[in-house]
This record gives sequence, C-alpha cells and structure tokens, in this order.
Amino acid sequence: MSDIAILKEMINETATVPLQNRHDKMQVTLTEPPPVDYSITINGMPHNDDVIVIKADAFNSPKTVFKGNRGECKRADFVIVADTENKKVILCIEMKGGKGGSEKEIIQQLKGAECFVAYCRKIGQSFWKQQNFLSDYVYRFVSIREISIPKQKTRIERLSSNHDRPDRMLKISSPNFL
Repeated sequence: MSDIAILKEMINETATVPLQNRHDKMQVTLTEPPPVDYSITINGMPHNDDVIVIKADAFNSPKTVFKGNRGECKRADFVIVADTENKKVILCIEMKGGKGGSEKEIIQQLKGAECFVAYCRKIGQSFWKQQNFLSDYVYRFVSIREISIPKQKTRIERLSSNHDRPDRMLKISSPNFL
C-alpha cells in the first residue's frame, strides 16, 4: 500500500480537499472559510492517486496539553503530500488574505504543520506497521499572502533555492494563478 493510500485511509475526508479535473488537468482550490473567506487555485496537480491535500488546521489545537508559549499549538492551513514519478514532496502552505501575520507567526504555523506530518508518520509506522512511512519525502514551505488584494501582479520571493525549512519559506504575494 502506498503512503498516499495509507494517508487517505488515515485522514477523515472532512479534513481533506478534493482535486478537480479541469480540461484533463488536475487542480485544487484551497479555501479559508468565513470569516476570512478567500481561496487560491493551484493548477497542474498530480493525478488523484498520487496526492492528498489535508486541511492541517482542521486538527484540533493541542491547547489542552501544551501551553502554546512558543507557538507549538499553531499549524499552517494546508499540507499537500505528493508521490510522483520524479519526486516525493510534502508541501506546507500558510495563507493570509491581506498583509497580516508576522513572519515569526507564519514560521510557527509552518513548523506546526511539519509536526502534524511527523505525528501522521508515527501513526503510519505504529498502526499500519510501515516503518518507512513518509520517510523519503522532501519538505517545502510556502507562505501565500495578500490573496484578497485584487489587481496586483503575482510576486514570488525566494529566500533560498529550495525553501526546505520554515524560516526559508517561499513567499508568494497577490497570487493570480499557481
């Protein structure tokens, strides 16, 4: 059983985002519910069997256990896990409608999403008895801002070549098409 198949068995459908087929290409629309109420669409997604899109912030905050003084109760909005022919990637995405959210807070949210995936990895190893579950994936971290600000050109800021840590996230502003 593939890692994606295990995740689809593990994660409630209510905490996932379905892909849509548009002109024989897959896409996903990531939506933040009201009161913020904004969305972005990512085109060129892998085939449905090769990807799962998880609403990471649907996972209840662990505030009943942790104090949260260092941001350990925060999580990014979405996690995309993809297993394609070329690459196995875990993409953690935090979305902000306007210019809100400090960089420190976004880094904490991205770290929280990474911890959520680590928790899923341990569940797969312990309960599905798959010792290599999600072990050979690379992480990528993305912050998408100013979603609700119309008529601006999409701007991408790369702090490093591979945005493989929350503090080196890929920053996208005013996304029109992704």
